[in-house]
Amino acid sequence: MDVFLELGIPKGKAICYSGYRHGQSPDSGVYPTYQQIREDLLMLQNHWAYLRLYDCSKHAERVLKVIDKENLNFKVMLGAYIGAELNNFGCPWGTIFTEEELKKNTKENLKQIKKLIRLANQYPHIIFSLSAGNEATVDWTDHYVPVHKVISYVRMVKKGAKQPVTFCENYIPWYDKLKSLVDEVDFISIHTYPVWEYKNIHEAMEYTKQNYNGIADRYPGKPVVITEAGWATNSNGRGINPENVSQEFQAIYYNDLIQWSTKEGILTFWFEAFDEPWKGSQEVLEPEKHWGLFTVNRKPKIVMQKVF
Repeated sequence: MDVFLELGIPKGKAICYSGYRHGQSPDSGVYPTYQQIREDLLMLQNHWAYLRLYDCSKHAERVLKVIDKENLNFKVMLGAYIGAELNNFGCPWGTIFTEEELKKNTKENLKQIKKLIRLANQYPHIIFSLSAGNEATVDWTDHYVPVHKVISYVRMVKKGAKQPVTFCENYIPWYDKLKSLVDEVDFISIHTYPVWEYKNIHEAMEYTKQNYNGIADRYPGKPVVITEAGWATNSNGRGINPENVSQEFQAIYYNDLIQWSTKEGILTFWFEAFDEPWKGSQEVLEPEKHWGLFTVNRKPKIVMQKVF
């Protein structure tokens, strides 16, 4: 199945974009400026046609504004970030919320869904699809939202906006847990990270194909998009074996992934454009910080050095 054909969009490469630089983060509320985002997008524009944004924050609003004002040739998948509505006691890093916090999150989630709809209607020429959440149902998530609530958010978005609607999640819950969601979304969005599952570079591409085909075969007739796939370039050993990550391995996985997904007609968002030092703990080598094709200083890693 050619996903581009199914979704009625032109073929093109896709990338996840989070533009936070040193001293900026969504947690602190310090966002990249219009000028910084413009610099980033001018770098990316001749190489990627599709961007994925995770939330409806000021960052996302500025990205949409830059694309609009500068007349850049990007189409955007815009997401709403939905926070924990139930405690997930299976979360390995053990984030526990009070009842009060969970109620507050639920109210905020509704606001975010409404904002997603508003932005979708404000920028219909830029936003080509919408996601009603990200990694909120997988067993290890720290922002757990029950499936029936995700379904209600998807229905709200579909009612309020014209763009196709999805929900972005690790591939595993799509097998069974999210079965009731499949009929509600216009397409399925999966995340595949072989290196997080202790696969080395030699096993990586076959594992990604298994992840993808397992879901595509389970739901024939429903388009499946990869909204996150990537390879870290550093690790402190927590969750990822340091021997499995390097800039050289990232280059191999990136090139293999792009070659395969282009040949198969699968819309695939590479995670991530730039390193994100704000993520995770204070440890410099924590893998969460090192998924970019470029460093936080916008220097190309090995995989991009021939092009940039």
